[in-house]
Amino acid sequence: MPASRTTRASRADLLRLRRLAQAIDGPREPDPAAVARRLLAVQGQDFAAGCWALALRTTGATQSDVLADLDAGRIIRSWPMRGTLHFVPPEDLRWMLSVTMDRMVAGLGRRQQQLGLEAADFARAADVVTAALTGGRSLSRTEAMELWESAGIATTGQRGYHLIYFLAQTGLLCWGPVVRSGNGNPAQALVLLDEWAPAPAALEPDEAVAQFLLRYLAGHGPATVRDFVWWTKGTVAGAKTALGVLGDTVTTLESDGVEYLVTRELADRGAASPATRSEKDAVHLLPGFDEYLLGYQDRSPILDDEHAELIVPGNNGIFQPIIVAGGRIVGTWRRDGSNVVPLPFASLTDTRLTRLQRAAKAYSRYAG
Repeated sequence: MPASRTTRASRADLLRLRRLAQAIDGPREPDPAAVARRLLAVQGQDFAAGCWALALRTTGATQSDVLADLDAGRIIRSWPMRGTLHFVPPEDLRWMLSVTMDRMVAGLGRRQQQLGLEAADFARAADVVTAALTGGRSLSRTEAMELWESAGIATTGQRGYHLIYFLAQTGLLCWGPVVRSGNGNPAQALVLLDEWAPAPAALEPDEAVAQFLLRYLAGHGPATVRDFVWWTKGTVAGAKTALGVLGDTVTTLESDGVEYLVTRELADRGAASPATRSEKDAVHLLPGFDEYLLGYQDRSPILDDEHAELIVPGNNGIFQPIIVAGGRIVGTWRRDGSNVVPLPFASLTDTRLTRLQRAAKAYSRYAG
């Protein structure tokens, strides 16, 4: 564990550091690809929400800019951890999978058995899709399913999804260029990871888990050990190993009786620049599934229990877009075309209403 003396911080200070780490407040990133590198992974099971999560942390990227980075391979989408789709930098996905793959694949056996999927099915599916994609080609999800069906590999009953997931989890496939789905909304096509993201030098196991923790804290900190373990679906032992490797690169702070890990760089940046008036008054329109909420196991610092049902109605796993003011969730919002319909939990002050309108205009510019 970090050896330095723990610093005390108010909840407001804790949340400000998180917003600085995530480029929600403070300096923004120049483009969506830089956001992906900064946060390491941005939750992306809801494609549209994930695109806005990337753009809002830039100096003014539009949806077209995000799609351009995806088309160019500057951002890719896969399942690096938790069985959840994330937008990630292409140069980082392999070492992330080296940390998470064994545990993730080990947890798939029972479901694969229920679906009647065996090792031979995955091997055959891999051969078929590799032959189809080699040479820089891509396939939509529908095309991949049709290809496997024509080769005698059944894809019904979630088998097709599990074929794609397993082949991505084991480093063969990833989601790359943007295509238009049947309803006209942008989606992504499958490509070979080896062609879309040439392999960097491999990291040793302890180096990889240490890199995972350092990059998580750089883009999400301050956070607890349990937050990191939940985020990666890793182990406490792995987190302790990472802390041993990182040494005094990481320090601690205490807020409301909880100890948080924070990089020294972020702690120093927060201390060197007191919160500005624009940060204190800022209101943000974050998408559903945003890392500011879902990047942590413990969400109590930003969300009151009484409002949890409004964020995830019926506890159905679908997170609503959120309004954040003063670092805390004060409402939800929905889209009406490219317009914003705010749904605050309580009346907002005139200052916050003005800031909300400014955030709504930023979203409208993004959506075009």
